[in-house]
Amino acid sequence: HQPFSDYYGAYRALEELYNEGVLRAIGVSNFYPDRLVDIASFANIVPMVNQVETHVLNQQKVAKEYMDKYGVQCEAWAPFGEGRGGLFENETLINIGKKYGKTSAQVMLRWNIQRGVVVLPKSTHRERMIQNIDVFDFTLTDEDMTAIAALDTATSSFFSHYDPAMVEWFVKMVKERKKNNRSEKETKNW
Repeated sequence: HQPFSDYYGAYRALEELYNEGVLRAIGVSNFYPDRLVDIASFANIVPMVNQVETHVLNQQKVAKEYMDKYGVQCEAWAPFGEGRGGLFENETLINIGKKYGKTSAQVMLRWNIQRGVVVLPKSTHRERMIQNIDVFDFTLTDEDMTAIAALDTATSSFFSHYDPAMVEWFVKMVKERKKNNRSEKETKNW
């Protein structure tokens, strides 16, 4: 899920399960270009998918170029950026949506789909689920795609995996979970 600790060992376990026929596909998450090239070059099976934060404000242009180069499918994590940065109210997206009778969310999904990015939008609202699947009856023009491309800030709406402080936070969280898990097991044995 993260390119930290013994990700090679974890990936080798996935390769074994894939080779045994237990898994139909294997991949990684949050592997930015340097780590993706590393694992794609030295693993026995190139990851089939890489799930990374991808939305109109963080378009992952360079990451997508490397995924394409190595035959790895890009999957958008947080394709709406969880609405941060005013994405749903963005005038560019709203105006493009008006041309097609679509919402800004539908425009964001269509934009990713046209870029060859897999999107799995999350919603607990039935009407939004219906809207999220209703994106195959229109095509964004080159002009629309260019206008959306101009929105890229190339900055995470959440956190950077390159930030050493974030890695330290992640390590601390993993250690705390391991400790809590051991405590739960010890309690269950009583």
